[in-house]
Amino acid sequence: MKVIVIALVIGSAAVSPAASQPLPGDFVFLRDVDPTILQDIRYASSNNFVGRRLSGYDAAECVVKRRVGWALKAVQAELARQNLSLKMFDCYRPARASHDMVVWAQNGRETAAERRYNPALPKKDLFRLGYIAERSQHSTGVALDLTLVDLAADNSATFDPAKTYADCTAPEAARAPEASVDMGTGYDCSDVKSHTAARSITPAQRRWRNMLVAAMAKQGFVNYSKEWWHFSMPGAGGQAYDFPIRRR
Repeated sequence: MKVIVIALVIGSAAVSPAASQPLPGDFVFLRDVDPTILQDIRYASSNNFVGRRLSGYDAAECVVKRRVGWALKAVQAELARQNLSLKMFDCYRPARASHDMVVWAQNGRETAAERRYNPALPKKDLFRLGYIAERSQHSTGVALDLTLVDLAADNSATFDPAKTYADCTAPEAARAPEASVDMGTGYDCSDVKSHTAARSITPAQRRWRNMLVAAMAKQGFVNYSKEWWHFSMPGAGGQAYDFPIRRR
């Protein structure tokens, strides 16, 4: 995972054309570029490995650099012909949220709910092993976490915070629901099974991963080998930002 220098930048140099909420730099709300792309911004909720909303996620909105947004729109158009859709889990990430993850990893506690996301590893090792970045490409607006949704399938299952789920490497029926295709692990699963080319997944799961990687690659996105869900667009980034994510 590429390490970058974090610079706190809070400004309003550009405005998304279809929204009144000012965004700095060349950022846009993805909904203004393509409202058909599904969004489940996990760090704006308690349904994530930290178990609470992360600092800076004041709204569940996907914010990206404009070039990235248009590339995602092109991916979505291709997938739509197969009755599929992208679903965004994370887009631009305020630098303060990455710091929030560091504090969490060093707090010396691990709950059963947290261990669902890293069943074979202590959370203090997740940064060293490359599963979480202290300085993330997400903060530049060009890195994304996403999956595929089969629009013809039953996607009605929702996460129940009161329910006990199996860990993220368990069969799909036992782990927390994500209303998406079965990629072999849950999102944000810090485990070798989440490596894009993992051998421990089924042929069907491998086909879904390969389909996602291929569709994203056509528009210039590169997958991170340890996370089937993580993609970035080389050359489209730049400085990192720390503005909070607000409502459109």
